[in-house]
Amino acid sequence: MPYARPRNVGPFVTAAERIISTPGSPKTQDDSVPTALPEDAVEETAVESGVTVVRRRRIGVLLAVALLAYLIDLGSKLLVVARLEGHQPIEVAGDIVTLQVIRNAGAAFGMGQAMTAVFTLIAAAVIVVIWRIARKLYSLPWAIALGLLLGGAFGNLTDRLFRTPGVFRGHVVDFISVQHFAVFNLADSAIVCGGILVVLLSFRGSNPDGTTHQAAKGE
Repeated sequence: MPYARPRNVGPFVTAAERIISTPGSPKTQDDSVPTALPEDAVEETAVESGVTVVRRRRIGVLLAVALLAYLIDLGSKLLVVARLEGHQPIEVAGDIVTLQVIRNAGAAFGMGQAMTAVFTLIAAAVIVVIWRIARKLYSLPWAIALGLLLGGAFGNLTDRLFRTPGVFRGHVVDFISVQHFAVFNLADSAIVCGGILVVLLSFRGSNPDGTTHQAAKGE
């Protein structure tokens, strides 16, 4: 006897067919199946990803330069304090350049001897400013310049924090003496080189974010 389809089951069969229909078909409108992104959205995502990679690399360069400058400065100070402090100056280029340890309570090149705490706060502020600029850093030359500034600032700040006579009042170790000029250290040299590079980049119209600007006419 042939199988007879029960009556009044049409609605149930129709509902079952809808349930087991192919996911994503017009019948089910399954939102779980991903749809292709618009071409413009794909391109925008790719650009944003590339920009992020560039910024991370530039920050990596900044930190690498800063770390190298800091370690060279720290190592040189530890060496000269252990070997030269309390001894006669060592001539490097006759009387023109000599090595002698001097404890500096002031800023670079011996300026502001009575403002040790102030210069400590200034060094800390410089570090904060550099880090804020680094958040939008896409220029390689700027990364190098800021890295030199950051490493030099950290080098002298370390002396301010950990050397005698006390925290925030520590004296910076200077040991490179140039005749008719000043006594300084490698952190000072890094700061000066970084500052000169910043000035040159600014004159060329280069910005840290990789864009360029032009000086106003008539200046």
